Amino acid sequence: MIKEHLLEQFKYQFDISLIKNIAHYGSIKHFKKDDIISDIGQELTHVPLLLEGNIKVLREDKNGSELLLYVLEIGDTCSMSLTCCMAKSKSKIRAVADKDSSVIMIPNHKMTEWFHNSESWRNFILNSYQIRFNEMLETIDTLAFMKMDKRLLKYLTDQVKLNASTTISKTHQDIAEDLNTSRVVISRLLKQLENEHKILLSRNKIEVLDF
Repeated sequence: MIKEHLLEQFKYQFDISLIKNIAHYGSIKHFKKDDIISDIGQELTHVPLLLEGNIKVLREDKNGSELLLYVLEIGDTCSMSLTCCMAKSKSKIRAVADKDSSVIMIPNHKMTEWFHNSESWRNFILNSYQIRFNEMLETIDTLAFMKMDKRLLKYLTDQVKLNASTTISKTHQDIAEDLNTSRVVISRLLKQLENEHKILLSRNKIEVLDF
């Protein structure tokens, strides 16, 4: 069962020997929307490979407010989890299922072993680091240089691309938490975007008209 999932998602990234090893040592875990997959301060013993769904990776400030760093898609792994696993340090991020999701959990010691012994795994890990690094730079640029209305519009268009749908099933509070602002601010800016005919608002749904 695991091998079939791996062949479907990773056949162009992993050689057959690595796929067999992951199928042998990995285990599939299923998470419902909003389930916490890993949390801040947790000791990580496994690295996730995402088979289905999306996973939000968040940071939390001292007041408990969360900031969305990036979103993992099918075929991704979390480079920050990789770093913590390799350094045997506690997690500095929170990973939350953005929708019902399935992951393959790989034990730390196998991840390190394959990094040294498997070229396809090593290339996958290094490429994952580069992608996540670029996404974090984009997040920093957005925070530093974009006003909230531009950040919101970018967030909405990113959601369209991520889910391949112009309909976004999120509440105003959900969006406010992802962007680390208040629901009142998000509601006001969403109404402004609707008046500009860029979106259409309905109960717990947003239809993006202009992206």
